[in-house]
Amino acid sequence: MAAAVEANPLSESVRAAERSLDILLCFTAQTPELSMTDIAERVHLHKSTTHRLLATLERRRFVERHPRTGLYRLGLQVVRLVHVTLEHDELFHTAVPYLRRLNEESEENVHLAVLDGTNVVYVHTIDGRRRVKLAAAQGQSLPAHATASGKAILAFLPEAKVRGILRHGMRRHTPHTIHSVEAFMDDAQRARARGYAVSEQEYESDISALAAPVLDADSHPLASVSVAGPAYRMTRKRIGELAPRLLSAVRELSLELQKDAPARAGQSRRPAGVAGRPARVR
Repeated sequence: MAAAVEANPLSESVRAAERSLDILLCFTAQTPELSMTDIAERVHLHKSTTHRLLATLERRRFVERHPRTGLYRLGLQVVRLVHVTLEHDELFHTAVPYLRRLNEESEENVHLAVLDGTNVVYVHTIDGRRRVKLAAAQGQSLPAHATASGKAILAFLPEAKVRGILRHGMRRHTPHTIHSVEAFMDDAQRARARGYAVSEQEYESDISALAAPVLDADSHPLASVSVAGPAYRMTRKRIGELAPRLLSAVRELSLELQKDAPARAGQSRRPAGVAGRPARVR
């Protein structure tokens, strides 16, 4: 009779760590608080397993429970880790003065975003004088294909990589969302030609934005800076007026970052097929 195979304790530890991370990733700007049942359903785990993992996360202060409702939410350890990350992030610290200047010049919401898989994550936002609630809140993750921030980054990536990202899906969020790969590539070419991307109510109805990429010395997009506001203010004429200020800000930011970091060794990552000209912002 074959001997029973013993469970690998290392494998079990890795699986527990992965499940714990899955639990943390359940919390978003749309779902900042969740019940244990909600979490168990989202991570596809039995309630007893979920309860055990949550107890560990709560003990280590990665999650906490609302004292009145009992719902779980992210804890102070997460806040501490975010602070550590931003405190030592060169892009963030270098970009902030340019974001503030652009915010003062435009009086609209200004964002710094980075690509994360098929989405963009907004690492810093500054509200405009005339506040308007946008989906692009700090820490929020939104689809790259439907936002000016994401489109600006994708337009300056190699075509093969862009197509690979788009193959994961192009959900239509509003009637204005570009939802075909070829239409997106045509739009990306126009963005490359003028140096910035535009989203006219493509993710949120009544919200429009323009965004330009922050480039490294190899013309690879590190991030994007966007200006967003209500569509009745962000008309095509206004977007055209704001574009030179946006391009000036990202050009100066790109040059400052390049000055402090030597160009990457090896072959250039300049895209060859998204548009027929060099990837530098003009």
